Amino acid sequence: MKEKRAVGHMDFFIIVFTLILIAIGLVMVFSASTPAAKNQFNDIYHYLKQQLVAFGIGFIAMVTASFISYKVYRKYAYIIYGIALLLICLVLIPGIGTVYNDARRWITIGGFDLQPSEIYKFAIIVLFARLLTEEKIMPDKFFKGYLLFIGILGVSAFLLIMEPHLSGTIIVMMLGLVLLFIGGAKLWHLALTVVVGGAGLAAVSYYIEYMWTRVVTWLDPFAYAQGEGYQVVQSLYAIGSGGLLGQGAGKSMQKFLYIPEPQNDFIFAILAEELGFLGVAVVIILFFLLLYRGIKTAADCEDKFGGLLATGITSLIFIQAVLNIAVVTGSVPATGISLPFFSAGGTGLVMFMGEIGILLNISRLKGRGTSE
Repeated sequence: MKEKRAVGHMDFFIIVFTLILIAIGLVMVFSASTPAAKNQFNDIYHYLKQQLVAFGIGFIAMVTASFISYKVYRKYAYIIYGIALLLICLVLIPGIGTVYNDARRWITIGGFDLQPSEIYKFAIIVLFARLLTEEKIMPDKFFKGYLLFIGILGVSAFLLIMEPHLSGTIIVMMLGLVLLFIGGAKLWHLALTVVVGGAGLAAVSYYIEYMWTRVVTWLDPFAYAQGEGYQVVQSLYAIGSGGLLGQGAGKSMQKFLYIPEPQNDFIFAILAEELGFLGVAVVIILFFLLLYRGIKTAADCEDKFGGLLATGITSLIFIQAVLNIAVVTGSVPATGISLPFFSAGGTGLVMFMGEIGILLNISRLKGRGTSE
């Protein structure tokens, strides 16, 4: 008995939109990082070279994943999640986890920094997609399914907050809720979770000093322009000075050590300053187009696991992009969150490209057909 699958071409638009975003991202990493790279390493190409290495590895991962059946991830879902969970636990151990800016989020291996939370996001998608296709697990029943998922999200939140990694926590929670919604959970269960979870997050933020400081700063960043609000204020200056057409490629002033590490979480501000509203609009439209193609891929897949996997990957990219832009524009309290395909950081770029490869495979093998 073999399963027939509808085998077709990979989604050409997903490939094009992704590569355009990465191409713009590489240019922006080089432009945004040159002053910091010169100041820290006396090499203006330092961050660009790192990003190109990550792109090379990511490209191999994307091509490889595009030819590996997405159903493999269902088979090894528990192993994938187990490895990711182990890495998240290891990063919290002094001597193993590497600390930058008071956060323990990395494991340094051979001179490269691995960020386990990026792997964990993917693992949560795979795990939830697997569990939501198990007949004995019913997400629409509070005690026979839904509570299991909430327990997993609770453990995830605890481990990520310990790093601390607030943005990672929020993204994992949102991913979980999106997949539960698609997977058949009751709306009132989800609404109750959002209310209780939001209240819990507010309480945690109030009692953890650095989180509460960021909330207060977000309410009036200019009142703390020389302190906690410095980065957001400088980001707003960069965005405001970009105007309609921008200052021109490579002509940002805020990247000259005004915005700390502009090639990372606040690279969108440099993009706005150099390419203006039109450049920002192009990037945002590309993310929306990628969202549309991802949703279409999920909708076209008649295999439930494949549809959930495509939904999770697409949601991850879009949620993270929206949150990053919201932080950079001062729309939400500042928290460390990278912009997909743009921010310097090897683990993130490699994971996102690998996930795009999986999305391409789902678009090609739609799980259609019957057994013979």
